[in-house]
Amino acid sequence: MTERITQPLIYALLTAQLAGCTVGPDYVRPEAKIPNEFKESKGWKQAQPRDTMLSGKWWEIFNDPRLNKLEEQVAVANQSIIQAEAQYRQAQHLVQSAQSAFFPILNLTGTTNRFRAASGQSVAVSGVRNLFGVAGAIAWEPDLWGSVSRQVEANTGSAQASAATLQALRLSSEATLADNYFQLKTLDAQKALLDETVVAYSKTLQIIKNRYAVGMVGKSDVMQAETQLESVRAQAINIGVQRAKLEHAIAVLIGKTPADLSLAAAPLDVQPPPIPASLPSELLERRPDIAAAERKIAAANAQIGVAKAAYYPSLNLAATNGFQTSTLDNLFKSASRYWALGPAGAALTLFDGGAKHAQYKQAIDGFDASVAAYRQTVLTGFQEVEDNLAALRILDEQKQVQDKAVTAANHALTLITNQYQAGTVSYLDVMTAQTVALSNRQTAVQLQGQRLTASVQLVKALGGGWNVAMLPSEDQAGGEVKWTDYLIFPVD
Repeated sequence: MTERITQPLIYALLTAQLAGCTVGPDYVRPEAKIPNEFKESKGWKQAQPRDTMLSGKWWEIFNDPRLNKLEEQVAVANQSIIQAEAQYRQAQHLVQSAQSAFFPILNLTGTTNRFRAASGQSVAVSGVRNLFGVAGAIAWEPDLWGSVSRQVEANTGSAQASAATLQALRLSSEATLADNYFQLKTLDAQKALLDETVVAYSKTLQIIKNRYAVGMVGKSDVMQAETQLESVRAQAINIGVQRAKLEHAIAVLIGKTPADLSLAAAPLDVQPPPIPASLPSELLERRPDIAAAERKIAAANAQIGVAKAAYYPSLNLAATNGFQTSTLDNLFKSASRYWALGPAGAALTLFDGGAKHAQYKQAIDGFDASVAAYRQTVLTGFQEVEDNLAALRILDEQKQVQDKAVTAANHALTLITNQYQAGTVSYLDVMTAQTVALSNRQTAVQLQGQRLTASVQLVKALGGGWNVAMLPSEDQAGGEVKWTDYLIFPVD
């Protein structure tokens, strides 16, 4: 009897599933305005070969071993990245949760009752009785209109977007660390310059004091020299505040407390490397934030199908097969077996006050918003590339001019110092020349740091060696499913 009931039921369920259709629009990637070339790439010295310069460890192009060591710790110890990884796993399990709706729900129940039946002439059995029962039940709602399929599609898109967001955060954290690191080295170079200047000014002050002692110069020259010296010393001390903050920021980026990291001063001996500026059309495949925005569109598109499927009737199927008897000895005998089909039926909402229509329109609005967000992300990506291409080109030109200014200022300082020693100019002229020479040397150091920072930001704007092929596939977005995942109790 069970086989005569079960086989037709399974056949009916499978037939209903296969006969279903998926409502809602199929996803088509929206178009985004893409220029033929970057405006600021004209005159740009392209790295050769183009496609082999940037890899996952893009920071290695700077050839700085200490930077390499710090960057390696970001992916494994940065707490924001660890949080994003957990959120990605959450998104994977949401895919698995949606996929579970494809399968029926199986329940096993056991019951035992002891009761006293009513006595009377119309009652066949009276007195205290026992009733034992065991039953298995199956319930299923076939995906006739593709609601489950669309939900799986939506959750898969969201999981892929989460994976891309994780990569975007990782790239951002790596770039921030490199940026802070080069700013720190720039401050070290400025500190070294100021310390060197303090030594030079101290020698000059001693010479002036000696000249004052023999009556060759006035007291005002001594006071002016001391003022100049102490002013530079104050600048050197002030750099310590900025440097400490950068060192603390680097420590947090690699998952350490500031007390656990100390970076010794090092010379600014790093040069901006050649960077391959990809074509604008390639940028869409290389930036994880653009990939995340595009996957969110796919998820929003699928949600339209979910909302549309709610308009259609739902079909619920159920079956029960079990045993029931008043004595345990007879529980599993054929005479104690029973079966039931139901509850089963179709339901169609006739009036809901416009709730389903509002949800459907909301899904469409969400899709439109995600398309706009995607296109804005693409535009921002182009802007960031253009900004840093321009910055590197202009800063390179400025460096060449600044180097000439440094040379001229140093030469002028030497001449005016000699004139002062000859007594033809006042010490005020020497102070002016010293200030100009120091200012130009400081500007040269700052330009070097700005060029390195612009290089880091250009690498970030180009995607840092990532590409869309690294995005998890639809199967991977659902995570690895183990047999223990099908159990009804948690197993770690």
